[in-house]
Amino acid sequence: MLSDKSSAQKTLFAGLFLLLLSLCGIFFIPGLNTAGMPTRLVVHRGSGFMAIADTLRRNEAIKNRWQVVLTGRMIPGLHKIKPGRYSIPPGLSNFGLLRYLHTHHQDEVRITIPEGLEQREIARRMAGKLDMDSSRFMKAAKNAALLSKYRISAQSAEGYLFPGTYDFAWGSTPDEVAGFLISRFRLFYSDSLQRAAASKGLTETSLLTLASIVEAETPLDEEKPLVAGVYLNRLKKGMRLQADPTVQYALDGPPRHLYYKDLAIDSPYNTYRYGGLPPGPICNPGTASILAVLNPEETGFIYFVATGKGGHYFAETIAAHHENIRKYKAAKHASLP
Repeated sequence: MLSDKSSAQKTLFAGLFLLLLSLCGIFFIPGLNTAGMPTRLVVHRGSGFMAIADTLRRNEAIKNRWQVVLTGRMIPGLHKIKPGRYSIPPGLSNFGLLRYLHTHHQDEVRITIPEGLEQREIARRMAGKLDMDSSRFMKAAKNAALLSKYRISAQSAEGYLFPGTYDFAWGSTPDEVAGFLISRFRLFYSDSLQRAAASKGLTETSLLTLASIVEAETPLDEEKPLVAGVYLNRLKKGMRLQADPTVQYALDGPPRHLYYKDLAIDSPYNTYRYGGLPPGPICNPGTASILAVLNPEETGFIYFVATGKGGHYFAETIAAHHENIRKYKAAKHASLP
């Protein structure tokens, strides 16, 4: 009896040992179940572990799905894989594959946000490069909790999405991207700039609003202090800003040629119809435009019109302004074939 019991125990231990050895082989032998060449994996937000295992099999990153599933279930935490794009090196073990996906940095995407884009244009740019759609980014830009976190009293992050070239993880959430861009503005808007704005009687919102109009009016950095000076002079005199870009913003669509009827549109953003600054920024201004408002050119100019060659003519009187308009029309006519 004792001999039979001892024999059964030895058989059980031997079986357990072989099972453990087999599991260790499945878990840890390099190249047992993975491709011998580099492969790629795309994990979209909301994808579960089983769906990820299916994708690995379809991509031929693995030979047998069940080995990866077993490894992920048996070793806690490995089945948690973040959304992203991954380049998988060859010859990993099942454990090594899941550990790589669990811990490895996702592919990053370099995105340039030029000065002067509206947040809806930034949303489209992000949707074209990252794993998100534009409507979700727009929702994030109006997220009350996110705005409160970054001390924004406006209804959206328009004006605060700081232009620049940045690297984003492909699987970033809209809240993460919007928060990052706002944080870039917060880093730029130092205590000294805040004091400069306060000394001119400008709130954060009014500064960004005026800077956004300057940004939309001219692409020339050297001209921005002059444009800022014109609008500040108009505000001091109680004149309407009459800024075409604010009308474009009120029309809520892609930029187009403005007609006289557009100047009558009933919107608080229509600075032909309403005095003072519009309710908020009309785009996301860059460094040069913000600094131009804080350091405007001190002139008597209250009018300006395009030269037809990329810049603007400036004038102090309506008579000089009309002469500049004549020069613009002449330049435009001369350029026609």
